[in-house]
Amino acid sequence: MNDMTAPNVTPPACDASFRWITSQYISSLNLEVQQFEHIGTGAAHYHLASDSPENVFLVGLRTVPTDSCGVAHILEHTVLCGSEKYPVRDPFFMMLRRSLNTFMNAFTSSDWTAFPFASQNRKDYFNLLDVYLDAVFFSRLDPLDFAQEGHRVEFAEQDDPTSELVYKGVVFNEMKGAMSSPVSVLWQTMSRYLYPQSTYHFNSGGEPGDIPDLSYDELISFYRTHYHPGNAIFMTYGDLPAQELQQRFNEQALARFGKLDRSIDVADEKRYFAPVRVSEYYVSDDKAEEHTHHTLGWLLGPSINLYEQLEAHLLSNVLLQDSASPLRYALETSELGAAPSPLCGLEDSNREMCFMCGLEGSAPEHAEAVEALVLETLQKVAEDGIGQAQLDAVLHQLELSQREVRGDGMPYGLQLILSGLPSAVHRGDPIAMLNLDPVLERLRKAVADPEYIKGLVKRLLLDNPHRVRLSLVPDTELANRKQQAEAARLMRIKESLSEQDCAQIVELSQQLEQRQQQQDDETVLPKVGIEDIPDSLSIPEGHVVTTPLAMPVTYFNEGTNGLLYQEVIAELPQLEPELLDVLPYYCTCLTELGCGDSSYLEMQAKQSAVSGGISAFRQIRGAVDDEQVVKGHLTVVSKALSRNQLAMSELVHETFTGIRFDELERIKELVSQIRARSEQSVTGRGHALAMSAAASKMSPTAALAHRLSGLAGITGVKELDARLQDSPEALQHFASQMERIHTKVLAAPRQFLLVGEADMQEESSQTLAAQWGDSLASGDGFTGLSLDPVRDKVAQVWTTNTQVNFCAKAYPTVAKGHTDSAPLTVLGEYLKNGYLHRVIREQGGAYGSYAGQDGESASFRFSSYRDPRLQDTLDDFDRAVQWLLNETHEARQLEEAILGIIGSLDKPGSPAGEAKRTFHGNLHGRTPEQRERFRQQILQVTQGDLLHVAEKYLVESAASIAVVTSVEQVEKLTAPEVYEHFKL
Repeated sequence: MNDMTAPNVTPPACDASFRWITSQYISSLNLEVQQFEHIGTGAAHYHLASDSPENVFLVGLRTVPTDSCGVAHILEHTVLCGSEKYPVRDPFFMMLRRSLNTFMNAFTSSDWTAFPFASQNRKDYFNLLDVYLDAVFFSRLDPLDFAQEGHRVEFAEQDDPTSELVYKGVVFNEMKGAMSSPVSVLWQTMSRYLYPQSTYHFNSGGEPGDIPDLSYDELISFYRTHYHPGNAIFMTYGDLPAQELQQRFNEQALARFGKLDRSIDVADEKRYFAPVRVSEYYVSDDKAEEHTHHTLGWLLGPSINLYEQLEAHLLSNVLLQDSASPLRYALETSELGAAPSPLCGLEDSNREMCFMCGLEGSAPEHAEAVEALVLETLQKVAEDGIGQAQLDAVLHQLELSQREVRGDGMPYGLQLILSGLPSAVHRGDPIAMLNLDPVLERLRKAVADPEYIKGLVKRLLLDNPHRVRLSLVPDTELANRKQQAEAARLMRIKESLSEQDCAQIVELSQQLEQRQQQQDDETVLPKVGIEDIPDSLSIPEGHVVTTPLAMPVTYFNEGTNGLLYQEVIAELPQLEPELLDVLPYYCTCLTELGCGDSSYLEMQAKQSAVSGGISAFRQIRGAVDDEQVVKGHLTVVSKALSRNQLAMSELVHETFTGIRFDELERIKELVSQIRARSEQSVTGRGHALAMSAAASKMSPTAALAHRLSGLAGITGVKELDARLQDSPEALQHFASQMERIHTKVLAAPRQFLLVGEADMQEESSQTLAAQWGDSLASGDGFTGLSLDPVRDKVAQVWTTNTQVNFCAKAYPTVAKGHTDSAPLTVLGEYLKNGYLHRVIREQGGAYGSYAGQDGESASFRFSSYRDPRLQDTLDDFDRAVQWLLNETHEARQLEEAILGIIGSLDKPGSPAGEAKRTFHGNLHGRTPEQRERFRQQILQVTQGDLLHVAEKYLVESAASIAVVTSVEQVEKLTAPEVYEHFKL
């Protein structure tokens, strides 16, 4: 990789400040990876040259903490709070609303920090590039920003030194929320023991108890060493040439630096000579010790060796890929716990990889038995090996993953960049990490030897003494002890304060408040305007294919890199209330059980061998012009490499028509797994769950979403799981309910969707006709799903284990197709940018805030995320409305809100994802014409429109409220007695 030339490669043009090292075309990704080095600083640049107009930029820095004070995380926040060229208080969030970006963020990992963005607009891309380069390399790092984003002490009553001291800070509260999750605690605790000496021993995000130990001087020192171009990796993707990008890199930043006088690296970990067995505790309000986690972890080899990494992936997938895999099967069917650990699998981003597995929902006394179960399963694999068919299936999954063009949720180019970044951080070869084909071929040859997997499981696991068995046990008193320790620490600080110290704390609070209130000159920042917005959306077009089938087949011709996507869509039938409650479990079980003469294990093996898996989901939406009128569909989806399209189609048909519901133990296992995932989700998506609850009586779909997958759904699955565990009769009845649903679905009218390249159309559509010709429902006498209308208010408090709060407020508004929907949508962005961000995040210390129109529930919703406050935030939602109605506003604020909405509407997905979105939108009236009309309405919104819809809809007497909080916080609500109280 250090050769100045590469054979048979034409050197790409590069800026004079850079030198080209090598280039490689990767056919499976249809792009060329070009490697360069900045001559003056040694900064690396990897450019993924593609024909994609969505250009991606990322600058990554090796950040290697030596404690858990969160220095890397706090620094990630503070560098985005103003820089030399852009000396405004909040350039990052300002650019969010002055841009047409398709992605903007910053990440702190365990050993690197990254600042990525993406845009389809050339002007916008270079605007963002200038801001990011200045922010990263020339940050102001104002002490007040450190106090706001990191930590500070304030008096509970800001100007009253006789009141109690409290900790504040965005990262402090973010990590309180993050470390309220048992899974986060499990990961950090396992890392602490697996990595006894290296940086992974520490929590790079910051432990809430350690964050206050970080000083401003330590932050500055870390910045000066770690945020130097000599410690940086630049990675870009798209159709902009590397030379043009490098010219900007050099002119805007790199030319002002020389070589870094030190090398920042992660050292190899000190190895154990014998396994370690430990018990730790996590916060719980459930006294049942059967919520214990037992997890085993092994430290493996270096992640930068691609062959060793793919060997480890191969072994992990052989053991855990699906329910037919030996270790996953053992864990899923064991009575020692409720479900496999959420940490099952390989972690390959650290310098040295680790493999973990185990059980959750166990009891403390089962630790030895769980370890024995895992080791006995591994020993059996080491003795008996794995069938060739299963090995081929695992390699097939790796190939499919390599070839798939993704991009839904995160730009495809950024996903590729992030897959190569860890190797670049550890001075490996990220180009090799992107080009898996040669190593996959090497592995195919290796697995032909029956002894290969046997030797691999021995070498990596059984004969590896660097093993940790961690038992994480619930402790109902731990939260109180932590709160008491924090209170005692604050009390000691207060007792040591002089009058001058108290005055300084008050002064800092006042200075910070003044800084948060100040109006910066935003004109120093670059921007795009309404004139830079493309004239129209780019929406793919599908066409109905002529086949012998009575049901329509729609084909989208898209660039899928040799993959074919297939969907079977059946209209949802009318279901009794008790069957509606079972619907989400039916969707899960439909592709996880046996079919015909095949058991669920055999079906799992078939799925892995020929497809990228089969899954099913429900989609129930209100009409575009009336949220009370609903329609629903069940969709069974799969994907496969083109050579496997026939086998995939046969498998989908077998799944849909041959599913059976007699594997009762399997059904019970699946419900337990759903329960575990649901309980783990609260602290990660509490704001979304709170909004769902607040809007739960605004429309039939909102009520059903809350009931099936919201907070009510979480309590429902807990009750269901307990019932199925205790009663064989209840389990049999539950299975019969799913069978009743399926009988109705089989009688429903259905249609088909295919997404692939042009040369796949004829063969894939003929395959469908041959498979489904004799098994199509007539639809005679079919009654589609309908739900009772609902339009009412709620006031709910949901309590759980959390050190932070999630607040939500909702107002009844209109459906998507109403003329007021566009101004309500812009209003959400307007309130979030102009008011909520400042008062809830900056001043209040919450990690985030939200306001927006939801056409599905016909409601306007506010929320906060990982919020230390409760009633004050609910009051701030009201003050936001008054701010809009009573204060003078600038024209730019409206333009910025419109830009933000257009950016989200125009954000591209993957080729297949865009096709699916268009198809399913058409099913529910969200046609291309409706989407384009709504987009044009957004562009025409005026300030008067915002005032009109705010006065019309955001009326306090109509508001609904829902909060997720702890039991201790409930009393802080005004009139808590008016709320319905629920326990999660």
